[in-house]
Amino acid sequence: MNIRCIALDLDRTTLGADGRLSAGNRQALERAIRRGVHIVIASGRPLCSLPTDVTALPGIEYAITSNGAAVYHLPTGKRLHGFTLPAGAAQEILRLTADEPLTYEAFVGGIAYGDADYVADPVLYGTPPTSVGYVQRTRRPVPDIRAFIRAHSNELDSLDLVVRSAAEKERLSALLSASVPDLYVTSSVPQLVEISHRDAGKHSGLRFVADLLGISPTQIAAFGDADNDVDMLTFAGCGIAVANASPACLAAADRVTGRFDEDGVAQAIHQFLNETFEK
Repeated sequence: MNIRCIALDLDRTTLGADGRLSAGNRQALERAIRRGVHIVIASGRPLCSLPTDVTALPGIEYAITSNGAAVYHLPTGKRLHGFTLPAGAAQEILRLTADEPLTYEAFVGGIAYGDADYVADPVLYGTPPTSVGYVQRTRRPVPDIRAFIRAHSNELDSLDLVVRSAAEKERLSALLSASVPDLYVTSSVPQLVEISHRDAGKHSGLRFVADLLGISPTQIAAFGDADNDVDMLTFAGCGIAVANASPACLAAADRVTGRFDEDGVAQAIHQFLNETFEK
């Protein structure tokens, strides 16, 4: 298989439970880069929260962020491509969810914002204890997140609803998809409903990067673990799910590799490189 580009989801795919890049995955990425393979980050995270373990790795040039709402050239920090939520969509989302027991995360210009009370104690809003450190490191607190969203309603890369149960996530995802036009609604973890422009999605960002590089989708391997990776795995010539992936992600994959905490990404990369270069 002639793989010229590898697209990587980060959390629970390429990064370990500690949010770091393991030595094994790092070595596999460095080997791929030496062979001229393009490595592209493809994350639901905004630019500000991408880990330096990955962004500082020499040879990684492009990052698809906020579920495809923005694509950046990492060496310069320049935004190359992207979408903002349609005019009026944020206001309608706020209206529909006004009486719901939830809070919001807002992404503007590659920066994530959250209500100050939420950032102070994310667990109260449904965030697992293991994710508290990540939220507090990466979310910029504002006094009133609903007021912030209204004030920036024409600048939003994306919005997250932070909910308390998977059932609430499914109900609200269906409500917003049916009630608000031109949205892309997805999820990476049980407590988030992730909302962006209808033309976003990791697959959309990956298509843009592939065109930029002159690479066919058949020459792309994409790795993921969650529902927000499904479209990207389907778009790529070879979609690879880690063994801990969601049922939808596993169903969309062409291959399944080891778990995220077993260097599953490295296992598959070495296999590709051996097939391509070591014949």
